[in-house]
Amino acid sequence: MKQTLQIRLGQSLTMTPQLQQAIRLLQLSTLDLRDEIQQALDSNPMLESVEDGASEDGETMASDGTEFTSAPPDSMTASVAEREDTHDSAMDLRDAVADLDMGVGDDLPVDSVWEDVYESAVVPRGQGTELEGGDFEFQAGSSESLREHLLWQMSMTPFSARDQAIAVAIIDAVNDRGYLVVSLEEIQEGLNAELGDVELDEVLAVLHQVQNFDPVGVAARDLRECMLIQLQHLDSGIPLLGKARELVAEHLDLLANREYTQLARRLKCTQQELPQIIALVQSVNPRPGNLITDRKVEYIIPDVIVTREKNSWKVELNPEAMPRVRINASYASLVKRADNSNDNTYMRNQLQEARWFVKSLQSRNETLLKVASCIVERQRGFLEHGEEAMKALVLHDIAETVEMHESTISRVTTQTYMYTPRGIFELKYFFSSHVSTASGGECSATAIRALIKKLVAAEDGGKPLSDSKIAQLLKQQGINVARRTIAKYRESLAIPSSSERKRLI
Repeated sequence: MKQTLQIRLGQSLTMTPQLQQAIRLLQLSTLDLRDEIQQALDSNPMLESVEDGASEDGETMASDGTEFTSAPPDSMTASVAEREDTHDSAMDLRDAVADLDMGVGDDLPVDSVWEDVYESAVVPRGQGTELEGGDFEFQAGSSESLREHLLWQMSMTPFSARDQAIAVAIIDAVNDRGYLVVSLEEIQEGLNAELGDVELDEVLAVLHQVQNFDPVGVAARDLRECMLIQLQHLDSGIPLLGKARELVAEHLDLLANREYTQLARRLKCTQQELPQIIALVQSVNPRPGNLITDRKVEYIIPDVIVTREKNSWKVELNPEAMPRVRINASYASLVKRADNSNDNTYMRNQLQEARWFVKSLQSRNETLLKVASCIVERQRGFLEHGEEAMKALVLHDIAETVEMHESTISRVTTQTYMYTPRGIFELKYFFSSHVSTASGGECSATAIRALIKKLVAAEDGGKPLSDSKIAQLLKQQGINVARRTIAKYRESLAIPSSSERKRLI
């Protein structure tokens, strides 16, 4: 075959580092974005954080004498009632991130006319619009594990060295829920190699002492023993306490199967006394270990704040969500355009990366604000009337309105939270599937779940509503939902079946 030269014209997508950075920043949560900003500040000398109270206006001199102002964007707020579409220099980048249908070519020159300050939001609002409960400030919670908590109590107990070794072995065999997961025989066998001959009665005696530690009922071998220990610590003067202990010790299976008539006969109590006995049993904690946790507390920081002003809803970014970043004017002025030395090349590259980073942050905020405003506009009913007024909404609806790709909407709504008068919600919460109504309209799955919860809350405890009955009641309201769909929504709400919801009156 003869070799020939041919000229072909084509298009291809190039994922430049700048575009990859913009996409990555778009899908980061607020806490992850804070870490990303801090890493950028630590690695790039051209970036600096804007301290609270510091001047936000400034100028940075380019190498050729051109001035470009490092002022914040004109506005980072939007009103749902009166929203204006802005097409600024960031639109090309947003479109590239959204549709991935274009690449970024040659690196931009150092003296590009860009805003070199990234503002997380508008200037803090005036009095009367502050969030209830104070500022949203991330605090790293510190706590001790259940094992550490038990070992601390053991050190305060007058144990002998031998009993202390047995107590440590018992505590090591307690799981996170507070139950002993190793038999006493296995604990005894393990201690024989360390302490010599250890009697089973010694292990049992130490176990009873550990079970009196806080939380009460810890190190129990099963549910029955855990509940009995807690009932034994209650005041003996409580009415029907003896019957409650008898129920747990001998008839717990009847309670689990809801055989109330048989249970009342076995306990020799009246139908009026049985609910009080059951209430005593239900007052104990079946998982005492959950009271002591070693998990760090993570606080949700809302990215968007929604407030009502007269007859419209105002959407703005949370000014406390993340630090403000800008280009360091002193270092930027040291860059010399015509100098090709290693130091100048390094500084020029760092300045260019800093500008890309600032621009990516601005694009992320503008995209987030635009999407949040569109969501609020679609879900005004939820904000004003609650879950039952939630409208059916999918990613395609928002993507079509804001002229972005669905993948961009999915990225920006993941791990992003909105503060509303009804609480803090992830943006994903406002999206749900739908079912058809009798009038030809649509009803969102969230609204149906709210209706199911409302019907179950108002039902007769002696005759709870079955899934078929709930489907009939919804059909009377014009919502056509199959029984299996009701069952699926009910399970997602952690609502037991009708037979399990049946209770005494």
